Amino acid sequence: MNWKLSFKIALTHLVTKKKQSMIAMLGVMFGISMFIIMISFMTGVNQFLEDITMDNTPHVRIYKPIEIQDRKIISEQRAPSERDWYVVQHQKPKNDMPRIKNGLQVMASIEDMPEVKGVAPLVASQVFYNNGPVQIPGTINGIDVRKQIAVFGLDTKMDFGKLEDLLKGGDMLVMGKGLAEKMGVSVGDRVSVTTPEGNNLTLKVAGIFSFGIAAMDETRSYATLATVQKILQKDPSYITDINIKMKDVNAASVFRKKLENQIPGVYVEDWETANASILAGDKIRNILTAVVCITLLTVAGFGIYNIMNMNIINKMKDIAILKATGFQGGDITGIFLLQSLMIGVAGGVLGLLIGFFFSYLLSKAPFPAASFFRISTFPVNFKLSHYVAGLSFGFLTTLFAGYFPSKKASKIDPVQIIRG
Repeated sequence: MNWKLSFKIALTHLVTKKKQSMIAMLGVMFGISMFIIMISFMTGVNQFLEDITMDNTPHVRIYKPIEIQDRKIISEQRAPSERDWYVVQHQKPKNDMPRIKNGLQVMASIEDMPEVKGVAPLVASQVFYNNGPVQIPGTINGIDVRKQIAVFGLDTKMDFGKLEDLLKGGDMLVMGKGLAEKMGVSVGDRVSVTTPEGNNLTLKVAGIFSFGIAAMDETRSYATLATVQKILQKDPSYITDINIKMKDVNAASVFRKKLENQIPGVYVEDWETANASILAGDKIRNILTAVVCITLLTVAGFGIYNIMNMNIINKMKDIAILKATGFQGGDITGIFLLQSLMIGVAGGVLGLLIGFFFSYLLSKAPFPAASFFRISTFPVNFKLSHYVAGLSFGFLTTLFAGYFPSKKASKIDPVQIIRG
């Protein structure tokens, strides 16, 4: 087969039948451009929601849960029997503190482990924020400011003030945006914080943050470890949580099991367990994205096939002339395959460019997030793999769409075509 001659004939057919060639190319271009726009936007939204979830979530969390143990002395002294009945009145839970024993030493040993990216201690407590006669329930978290910035990037969530202002001394805190709005306070104001045990302390608002999650922004505040330990009237070694960030987020489950065997008396929780419902939603969104994109490509593929099939049917007389002048069936197939590939490559490249252009415009369009999310424009994901997949689809689809009709046409008797 003379590929050079076949290429010239294929190019001549495309140029002489400009309208048909243009329609075929536009079909490929439209399908790929829509695929790029849809997958870029949908994966961008999925990535944005995942980032919100993981932004301030430790990959592994160590804490000590408060548990009520149903232990009865009389039942422990005798062997259990189906005939025995034990009635215990007014059983009350033990006044156990949620502190991690030797928390600072445990944290220091974890920091030296090669799998760990960073560790941040935490002292968390339920409190009431007093606004005149009204008490607003919430939580206050005592943090190591520098570690919290390095590990979780909390400083990037500040709307007013700086997280480092907590280190300037004095009793200060930063509040969630929703909580500050509920209390009607701003930077520089003072708020009274009361613990469930009745301890009270007046703190100065050093800043206001927002995560874009109402459950956090309307209830949470941060202060230094020393300040929260002071409110709770605990010693400097009092730690309730150790939050760990891993170098490889997927290794969190294995690392959790490792810590469970090394640190007794605490509960170790990885991010997958803590966010099981969110992960289920993420899987559903990913499946939905895949279904939409596959459906879009399938519909576009059938459209391209129909266009290429009609294009070849319209060239039946040309096929008859070529066969009558000595071209074999394989030559005919090769000529139309080259036509299909030229249409596929041209339409695919144009589709990628148009898809990228509109995706870029979408990424610059203002997103009406109001105060719910920390985002100003639509989330769009520009992944090279999406563009490679789009171009490969255009190439392969036009290849198959051109092959089968041309293979069938190459077997037709030219005499029948000319007589018909």
